[in-house]
Formats: sequence, C-alpha cells, structure tokens
Amino acid sequence: MQASSQYAGEGFVNTYPSSTPRVADDKPSLTDFIFRGEGRTPSKPLPSFDPRPQWTRPVETGLRTTWLGHSTVLLEIDGVRVLTDPVWGDRASPFSFMGPKRFQPVPVDIASLPPLDAVLISHDHYDHLDYPSIRELAKLQVPFVTSLGVGVHLEAWGVPAERIIELDWWESFTLPRGLTLTAAPSHHFSGRSLHDRNATLWSSFVLRGERHAVFFSGDTGLSPHFAEIGQRLGPFDLVMIEVGAFHPSWGSVHLGPDNAITAWRQLGSGRFLPVHWGTFNLAMHPWAEPADVLLAKVPEGLVMPRLGEAIEPAHFESVQPWWRDVASGHWQGSALEAAEFLVLPAKD
Repeated sequence: MQASSQYAGEGFVNTYPSSTPRVADDKPSLTDFIFRGEGRTPSKPLPSFDPRPQWTRPVETGLRTTWLGHSTVLLEIDGVRVLTDPVWGDRASPFSFMGPKRFQPVPVDIASLPPLDAVLISHDHYDHLDYPSIRELAKLQVPFVTSLGVGVHLEAWGVPAERIIELDWWESFTLPRGLTLTAAPSHHFSGRSLHDRNATLWSSFVLRGERHAVFFSGDTGLSPHFAEIGQRLGPFDLVMIEVGAFHPSWGSVHLGPDNAITAWRQLGSGRFLPVHWGTFNLAMHPWAEPADVLLAKVPEGLVMPRLGEAIEPAHFESVQPWWRDVASGHWQGSALEAAEFLVLPAKD
C-alpha cells in the first residue's frame, strides 16, 4: 500500500490539482448545517419501483442499470452484474441512532437481489461503505473490488481475504465472466473517524465488458483526471457521476451538478446517469436542486430513472421530472442529524 504513488508519509493524497476555484466564503459552520436550508428533505416518499420483475427479463441492449438510492446501482453489463457502493442502512453515520437519515428504504432488500458477480466499493465513507450492508453481502460468494486499504474494513466485517481485491489507480482486475474493472483517479479524501484520515485510497472506476463500458465517479471534485480517464479508458456508453450533497466551499471534493456536467463533457462520451443524490440529507441545498439543474442544462444524454426503476440507457428516450411531484419540506435539524458533517474535509 505504501508503495502507491498516491501514498505520502502518513496517508494518501490527491496527486491531481483541483480545478475548482477557491470561494471567498469558508465552509458552512455546524450551526449552518443543523439549522439552515430550505427544502432539504422531501415531505413525502419518492416514487419507487420493485425492480424484481424487470430483473427477470433479458437485457436487450446488453446494458441495464437500477438506481437503488445515493451511489448504489445494480449494473448489468454484458451478462455480468456488479453492485456499486451498497448502502441499505438507515443512516450514513457510525451510529444507529444519529446522523443523516435516508429519506426512505431501498425498494428491495439484499436477499432479493439477483445473483451478483462482484461488489464494487469506491471508498470508505459512511454513505458508501455501510457496515450492515457489507455484513449481509459477505454471505455471498462474490469478490469485493475496492481501493487500496479499504479491505481491512471488509475483512473485519466478515468478507474472506481471498475475496477482496484492492486496486491502486490504473490497476485492473478481470472477473471470471470477462468484465474488467479498472481503478482510476478521483479528487477526494477518506476516513471513518477523526483518527484515520486518508488511511485508505479513494477511486473512480471503469467497468469494461465485451461490448460496453461504464464510468463510475465515486466521490470527487473537479480536476484534470476526468479528461485523462476519458483519453486512457474511454469511450463510455454510460457515466455515473455524483451530483448531490455539495456546497461551493466543498468543490475540491464534491462536484455538484454544474461541475458534474463539466466532468461528463471532459470524459468525452456516454449517457449521463446522476448518482449521490435524492437519498440522504448531507448538505444545505434543496434535495431536488441537482436534478433541476441537470434537466435545465443537459438537453440530451441525461438519464434520470426513478428509485428502483431498471432501465436500459440506450432505450431511455426523455427525462420526466418526476421529482417535482414530491413536495419539499423545511428541515427541522438537530445535532443528531449532523454526525457526517463532523468529518467533512479540511481545506486543501
């Protein structure tokens, strides 16, 4: 692990410069996070589907996705199934009784998933690496592909060491059924407490099968790595990019919708499936703001399925703004909802 070019002394570092200009204001205070922000949560459940009937049908185009909330996507690509950043837990937090609570349950439980070929984990933050979900998934005889160092959590939670594949940036692993997963750069940070900051690596990933290729951003800010990934690992049929839980002062580690559009264009190809939104109250912006910005600024190529809706991107004709039917409520925050805020990144 320490031989990695991304490892420097006491932990991993971002080796690409941030492309996000510094903003004049500092990051929001804990008081801001607890008490400010209109429309941060929906006032009624989001429309959702039980995807199991759709999963029994053949994938006509060879590429199908099911968004299960936040960055959890069941990806079916050229006959291979991969589950990204699986989070079924109620809270993105080290505690079961406090921290950001998900808006509603995942529309299907882990036991009802179709047979998987791999689980993919981008980094170790609570909204991407979820203890109860890993404990359940560890019962399956599938490999877990992840970034350097994250395997220590997986093994402690019941995943056998021989089923854990850790990758450094630009390293690849090919599954038995032919899908190649390549770790690629991102501009972020890691840690599950105040005492393990940057002890593990954070990555984006490219999944390439016989006919299709998909990019998954993990968590990241804007940097030159997007153009390089497009040049080295593209072209892509689909790009899954984080768009939510952002603030102007977090631009070096979270894209937000405008920078996500820039990143998509720098990657150079593929339909755009937004992730990392519509699930947890992790920032001060209205919960549906990312979707509204994308709909206004991405006239073609945008794929916005509803929760649990299994879709083939090649057949997705137009975006229906379903989120506008879900009224937003004013969030009555409390310190119990702010646990994730306490481990937000320090300034670069």
